[in-house]
Amino acid sequence: MWHSPEALSEALADQGYLLDEEAGTTLYLGLALEKPCLLEGPAGVGKTQLAIALARACGRQLLRLQCYEGLDPSKALYDWNYAKQLLRLQLAKTASWHEIKTDLYTEEFLLARPLLQALLSPAPAVLLIDELDKSDDEFESFLLELLAEFQVTIPELGTVTAVHKPYVILTSNNSRDFSDALRRRCVHLNLSYPSLAREIAILRNKCPELAADLVADVCAFVAKVRKLPLRKLPSVAETLDFAQALHVLHHRRLDLTQLTGTLGILLKYPKDLAKLEERIAQWQAEANHQKGSD
Repeated sequence: MWHSPEALSEALADQGYLLDEEAGTTLYLGLALEKPCLLEGPAGVGKTQLAIALARACGRQLLRLQCYEGLDPSKALYDWNYAKQLLRLQLAKTASWHEIKTDLYTEEFLLARPLLQALLSPAPAVLLIDELDKSDDEFESFLLELLAEFQVTIPELGTVTAVHKPYVILTSNNSRDFSDALRRRCVHLNLSYPSLAREIAILRNKCPELAADLVADVCAFVAKVRKLPLRKLPSVAETLDFAQALHVLHHRRLDLTQLTGTLGILLKYPKDLAKLEERIAQWQAEANHQKGSD
């Protein structure tokens, strides 16, 4: 669909998603080679948003499977419409069991879940398998056939092959590692927190109403916060929320003495907030000492 990595990155930028050159090239190659793309990185760096922006950029339907502990194939692939099957049994009292059994397990009674929907879709789709690391090893093994051959096996129906190969995006927050078999089937893309310049560009793109000085101050502040030993580092989305909160309070610059009540938007755990408040006091003391020296 795109003739170059630059064209893909431009299409994503039109959807408000800014991707650096290296990541854009890797994603482009994954799509061009029809390989699933495994996006790894800490929570909040834009992995899910990349899949959403990709679907919008190419005009494809996004089919999302949210993974969780205990997820089994029937919830991800398909199930049978038992109510409809029961009605079929009631209406076929005179038919033989062989005839009924053959009729019961057809596509008419099949309830397709996201994985099967992506394979059966009459138009090419984007399949997002989100937070795969939350699922278990058995589900990961179940995915291997789909990721390698874009097909799945349904015992009652046989092998189902994709009508159109979907773009497949898998995401992981690195809570556990994956098998070599899964990694071998995927193109790997590591997403980390953006550089200061890129985060400034993201905020300006997303929130053009914010003062330029405020955006620069907030991004520099968040970059310092991410160097602290916190339980949860602030995501890009939380940087956006924090900047917008200061804008709502009519701040045009970030002032360390005027952050009361705003830090809970940036950090989510009480111990993290306590650490940050302590560090802000240190930064203020250092700034005051510097002024005194001048």
